[in-house]
Amino acid sequence: MSNQSGLGGLIISVIDLFKRTPHDLIALLSRFVVGMVFWQSGLTKIDGFSIKASTFFLFANDFKLPFLPPDVAAYMATAAELACPILLWLGFGTRFAALALLIMTLVIQIFVFPGSYVTHGLWAIGLLYLIKYGPGVLSVDHFIARSRGVSD
Repeated sequence: MSNQSGLGGLIISVIDLFKRTPHDLIALLSRFVVGMVFWQSGLTKIDGFSIKASTFFLFANDFKLPFLPPDVAAYMATAAELACPILLWLGFGTRFAALALLIMTLVIQIFVFPGSYVTHGLWAIGLLYLIKYGPGVLSVDHFIARSRGVSD
């Protein structure tokens, strides 16, 4: 009896299918989903082109960071949450945008919501994947690297 028959063969076939899942698909999904998390959060902090008063209140009273004044932290967080997702979606400066959001995630985990390690861990996994493997072929980064004859 062959190892390729029955339940063992089915398991091997499914594992082979998983192995063939393209990096480009995983990277695109990571870029889109993680970007959406931060984008949606950024949108809650603004009203038109202005940062809401409630955002400054939160950073002054609830999201206290030991190393940044609350108003600076509010501006930085809002800017990162609105700019980095766009970079991720375009696949432009992907590794650096992912690194910025990973640092932000660590700050949130350590200083703001230390009990939310499961949620932050999921974000970190997607961001670490992008930092390590890059954005995939459906990205500006790939186009730039290819036009310069560099492997991304």
